[in-house]
Amino acid sequence: MPVGDQLGKTLVVLGGLLILVGGLLLFGDKIPYIGGLPGDVHFNGRNFDFYFPVVTGLLISGLLTGLIWLFKWLTRG
Repeated sequence: MPVGDQLGKTLVVLGGLLILVGGLLLFGDKIPYIGGLPGDVHFNGRNFDFYFPVVTGLLISGLLTGLIWLFKWLTRG
């Protein structure tokens, strides 16, 4: 495979990822339940708030792992 073909595919994938990240940044606050799932730790103290999205992080990690696996499965050759 010529170098130009590989570079072209890489740029298309990176462009798609940039579009996805940009969409999440624009519309992320409108996605229901993200950041408020049961199991997310939220503690209100007198002078501070502590928030650690355990379950949300696991969910996003699982989705990204599945997408990467699907991409590798589709592009195997």
